[in-house]
Amino acid sequence: QVQLVESGGGLVQAGGSLRLSCAASGRTFSRNWMGWFRQAPGKEREFVATISGSGGSTYYADSVKGRFTISRDNAKNTAYLQMNSLKPEDTAVYYCGVTNYGRTAQPRAYDYWGQGTQVTVSS
Repeated sequence: QVQLVESGGGLVQAGGSLRLSCAASGRTFSRNWMGWFRQAPGKEREFVATISGSGGSTYYADSVKGRFTISRDNAKNTAYLQMNSLKPEDTAVYYCGVTNYGRTAQPRAYDYWGQGTQVTVSS
């Protein structure tokens, strides 16, 4: 059974930092791109960042460039999202996903999803 579990969310003041983790089990995803998305109430799921299977390529949404860093540790079958300089606009439920396609910002291209972790940034 494939499972992705996000953790690390919480409440933080604007300007603060959080590190999210996405632990995968049931299958190895070292050859798959993994991504982070977020969804605020009443909004569509929004692309945040994605990383290649080897970790050698990364891509970010313009809204988080320079502030967020995606990484992965394939020995642990885990992806991470380091979030710095957080803004209230970053408040959302953050989801990780796995795709068989490649570099993509489209949620529909991702085959597996975690349940999400809440990130709340106060002003």
